[in-house]
Amino acid sequence: MPDQPPPHTPCFEHPRFADRSPALADAYRLLDSALITYQGKVVGTMASPDPQAPAENYQDCFVRDFVSAGLVMLLEGRSDIVRAFLSLIMHLRDQQEEIEGQQVAPGVLPASFRVMQNASGEENLIADFGDRAIGRVAPVDSMMWWAILLRAYVQSTGDRGFARTPEVQRMLRMILSLCLQSRFEVFPTLLVPDGSFMIDRRMGVNGHPIEIQALFDMTLRCAELLETDEGNRWLIDLAVRRRHVLKDYIQNYYWLDMDVLNRVYRFSTEMFGQDVDNLFNIYPESIPGWVPDWVPDDAGYFVGNLGPGRIDFRFFSQGNLLALVAGLAAPEQAKSVMNLIEGRWDDLIGRMPMKLVYPAIESHEWRLITGSDPKNIPWSYHNGGNWPVLIWPLTAAAIASGREDLARRAFEIAEDRLLRDGWPEYYDGRHGRLMGRKANLHQVWSATGLIFAQHLLDDPDNLHRLGFSETAAS
Repeated sequence: MPDQPPPHTPCFEHPRFADRSPALADAYRLLDSALITYQGKVVGTMASPDPQAPAENYQDCFVRDFVSAGLVMLLEGRSDIVRAFLSLIMHLRDQQEEIEGQQVAPGVLPASFRVMQNASGEENLIADFGDRAIGRVAPVDSMMWWAILLRAYVQSTGDRGFARTPEVQRMLRMILSLCLQSRFEVFPTLLVPDGSFMIDRRMGVNGHPIEIQALFDMTLRCAELLETDEGNRWLIDLAVRRRHVLKDYIQNYYWLDMDVLNRVYRFSTEMFGQDVDNLFNIYPESIPGWVPDWVPDDAGYFVGNLGPGRIDFRFFSQGNLLALVAGLAAPEQAKSVMNLIEGRWDDLIGRMPMKLVYPAIESHEWRLITGSDPKNIPWSYHNGGNWPVLIWPLTAAAIASGREDLARRAFEIAEDRLLRDGWPEYYDGRHGRLMGRKANLHQVWSATGLIFAQHLLDDPDNLHRLGFSETAAS
């Protein structure tokens, strides 16, 4: 008899918002059906409990997927589950020393895990460090989301004793040391391969994508959880300095509005030296034709990627929203991003919040960049699809920027449609009017993203309680 997932134990018997709307009540039912137990404890959630899921790994608990569920649990008195999850991920890291004959870098955490039960009832843990993933993608963001969730756990519960345990201290040191190690670069940003975060298929996001930089910034804040002894002082100081430099760098060089665009349009090239305008040797001919007409006069955003001879002008929602949540953006920049979302509502929100990337890569360029990946056809999946889970970063960013009205407007769009459509993973089309052609149903982070967004709308101070605001207590 093959290994089977063990049964789960009901957890959310009296959900907080169950009486608010049918959608929220159903979201809790989906969350409850997806709980994963190990040795009698709930330790995570499946990506989807749907037995008809198109891929086997939807039964896994993905680190990034669990974050929205974990944040809900922290606000609803189930911090024990979050602590069990954090501990289990550390245990999985200690179990895995090599992949394909190569040592796993200290600090690298699995993308996902599953609990299997054999015929004798024994439970086994199986982790994916990229060695089982489609395309063999090794995750970079898992360690960052783990650290961010750890900080949220400590901030919301006050359980500093857990953060001080040798296991957690060791894990934090490994993560920060890996992120801060010296490289052959002069940039303060973090270099990553293609497909190493939420966009986990080829989409031309290798280099220094804005999403990773926002997560990097939030991870550097976690250095405050290290014990301030002599052995950690250098790492804490380095994290503080790097975060300061990273913030200035992102605000100065990743930012794009019409004033910046006009300067780029008139750049001189092949400039040598320290005090030059065209620092990255960007050729004005590389500006896509859609950009000047798409950016409103009172709006702006952080470009998707930046490097030598390259600006990726695409709008990446997750990176921009998390930059606002983390305080990586200056106040005027945060206001401008919200103006962009409002001014280009049909493009970015449409019929389902929110488009992951705008615009989609089309024509021959799509085939070249994605490797003709049929899931990433134009305006689908990672290539211009709309992802319901982004309702929570959108809500958090809107609240942090004083535009709660935009969050409520987006929430109303998502609520009834997600219930009616059965909680799809993503939507297709320029305006998100189509359910994703290959989208899985009963996607848990589509449900928990909505629940968490409701928590934020009900009480915006929850951002502070979870440690997302700059003023959160250390």
